[in-house]
Amino acid sequence: MLTLALIGVVGGVITGISPCVLPVLPVVFLSGGAQAARPEQARRRRVTAGGVALAEPESPPADSRRPYLVVAGLALSFSLVTLLGALVLAALPVPQDAIRWAGLVLLVLLGIGMIAPPVDRLLERPFARIPRRSAGTDRGSFVLGLALGAVYVPCAGPVLAAITVAGATGRIGAETVVLTAAFAAGTALPLLGFALAGRRLAERLQAFRRRQTAIRVGAGVVVIGLAVALTFNVTDAIQRAVPNYTAALNKDLGTGPALGSTGGPSAALASCEQDAGSSAPQLRDCGTAPSLAGLSGWLNTPGGSGTDLSALHGKVVLVDFWAYSCINCQRAITHVNAWYAAYRSAGLEVIGVHTPEYAFEHVPSNVAAGAKRLGIRYPVALDNDYATWNNYGNDSWPADYLIDASGTVRFTSIGEGQYGQTEQLIRQLLDSAHPGQALPGETTVPDRTPTSDQSPETYLGSARAQYYEDNNAPLGNGTHTYHYPLNVDPGYFALTGTWSVAGESITAGKGAGIALNFLADDVYLDVGGTGTLTVTVDGATTRYRVAGAPDIYPILRRDQQESGVLQVNLSPGLSAYSFTFG
Repeated sequence: MLTLALIGVVGGVITGISPCVLPVLPVVFLSGGAQAARPEQARRRRVTAGGVALAEPESPPADSRRPYLVVAGLALSFSLVTLLGALVLAALPVPQDAIRWAGLVLLVLLGIGMIAPPVDRLLERPFARIPRRSAGTDRGSFVLGLALGAVYVPCAGPVLAAITVAGATGRIGAETVVLTAAFAAGTALPLLGFALAGRRLAERLQAFRRRQTAIRVGAGVVVIGLAVALTFNVTDAIQRAVPNYTAALNKDLGTGPALGSTGGPSAALASCEQDAGSSAPQLRDCGTAPSLAGLSGWLNTPGGSGTDLSALHGKVVLVDFWAYSCINCQRAITHVNAWYAAYRSAGLEVIGVHTPEYAFEHVPSNVAAGAKRLGIRYPVALDNDYATWNNYGNDSWPADYLIDASGTVRFTSIGEGQYGQTEQLIRQLLDSAHPGQALPGETTVPDRTPTSDQSPETYLGSARAQYYEDNNAPLGNGTHTYHYPLNVDPGYFALTGTWSVAGESITAGKGAGIALNFLADDVYLDVGGTGTLTVTVDGATTRYRVAGAPDIYPILRRDQQESGVLQVNLSPGLSAYSFTFG
């Protein structure tokens, strides 16, 4: 738990100094820092009372706690929104971005209050019963922090991704709370330092100390400006224009312990997972294999009956975590299928644990259809509640766990690749389990794992549309009409026509199209419904028929990597989820 907290704090500090906080810094500097500076004392009026000279300052002292209140409010609301926002919104008949819009409205009201004191007093009226600890305490500081936290979305990094995966399980455990709180605290540290620096600078410069009213008005204008910029996604353009100078730190942080699960593997298994990807993998003792627990059903078994690892004693078992619309999994499954066909008679059993990423992957019939298309004949366990995923402490699709005949995990492979080495280890374990038996020849499936840089997986729904080219048209939930910008930045996508936007997907209406600036050999679109895709690249147009539950459709294949802009027009009713690349 301490390690998890430390990772959260480090991840938060990295985010707190990353380009994604730049739009917030002027508000933190002025509202959290400069406004807290002690004003210069005006000349004292001397009053004589009974021969004693009295002096009375003409202006009250500033609130020295303001920086702490603003940052504390930001950290608290960010934590609550991260942990509970999705669960609360799912239970209420309100738009999924309701919290963000409430925060933007509150920011505008607070900004107006800074400019017009009567409005500020009106806003403080609901908090009138809260006692002031001193005459200078500003209740509005904490409320400002709460509003900032509601609209503050850190750059996606390893720690935030772990929190997101934990939220997908629908279970918020102690580890998730600790990770989120530590991340929020880590993010708050550099912001607090910036606010205190602003206060210190304002106290040292007489121009700031003499113009407290002007600073307050200026801070109000900046707060309103931030709200407007967030409303029209201007801040995204700012972040893209600044090089991501913390990318390397985030990558290093991502090599730490598995963070995506709300449960946890044994120490031995966790150690093997950290070593996954070694250039020279070897068999190790990774501890007893965790159980296959909390499953909602089975495919490819007699009568849909389940099985248990204990019943497979004496066999070599490969547990393969996958999701049917994951292109990385689809490339890996060609190898798993080949191993199952070649070595089943020699004592190999494969269990595919299907753990969904999207909501449509929870539907058993969709998984069954996907497994059939991929030619999967081995048993498939439906892990819709993430119970087995958590037992293994897994955080990736695909992921393989190789178990020997005694029930001990001997090797783990996270992600694509290492197929030749994995097959050699399977053969070693089969030799150990059944000495003297003749094994078939090695399989000859080509390794299609991408070996060069390419476009990252690009989500299209509003919840994770990190690479959306906004063109001053936010990707908010609901039905909207879009227009292509003049240019689409490399790695980004843009929309045209009418779209119905949801958290996971976008559904095509009249004239719906997507422009994607890609770098890859192959491009795939995860799409569902019944209709037609019309794909245009370099002046050449191809049409694809789509029918049924969402799945990955190849829309571009090349013999070598290339870059360019492709346009996909979708017939009304089709729902698109993401682009993936090969």
